[in-house]
Amino acid sequence: TDPRSPGRRLREAWAAAPIAVPGVFCPLVARMAERLGFRAVYLSGGALSAAAGVPDIGLLTATEFADEARRITQATSLPLLCDADTGFGEALSVERTVRLYEAAGAAGLHLEDQVMPKRCGHLSGKALVEPDAMAAKIRAAVAARRDPDFVVIARTDARGVTGFDDAVRRARLYLDAGADMIFPEALESADEFARFAREVPAPLLANMTEFGKSPNLDVVTL
Repeated sequence: TDPRSPGRRLREAWAAAPIAVPGVFCPLVARMAERLGFRAVYLSGGALSAAAGVPDIGLLTATEFADEARRITQATSLPLLCDADTGFGEALSVERTVRLYEAAGAAGLHLEDQVMPKRCGHLSGKALVEPDAMAAKIRAAVAARRDPDFVVIARTDARGVTGFDDAVRRARLYLDAGADMIFPEALESADEFARFAREVPAPLLANMTEFGKSPNLDVVTL
């Protein structure tokens, strides 16, 4: 048994080189990803919602996410990164979410700065919480984790709402609040990804999804 925690293994994987983290929505798909040689897997809220037959607008609960995460971590040795939507509430709910996910064996999660109910990141009509409110959620998540290597990622949806520069400003604020990584959702070109990487000094998560607003870039390009 690997003595390293899931969070530590995820951090070591991305520190070595950029990694592709395929979306999985059930234990079977996670085992397929492990067999194909991936170094980590990702539980997408959009995919989990689709598998449940509901739209990706925040209908599923924290316990539904955590239960699926537990089934996936029991089926694969790969570290699992989990979508946590808006944290399923304000700061106190975020603390509970972190503990649920950590107890399920997840390596980390990401929180987004949309209002509830949220929308899929590549859809129009999104609305954002105030940056300070999101920063408070990040601080709550960091304080709640028992393993200091459990990864807390801050996602900003600002690019499609208030623009690229606000996404950068928010990302820097979220890093100051303790986020380990930034997830800039729905950037619209390879040049925007490159510029964001120059302006935000942190590990970044890039979401490649079919029919989204971002171009489908490969790991070599990133």
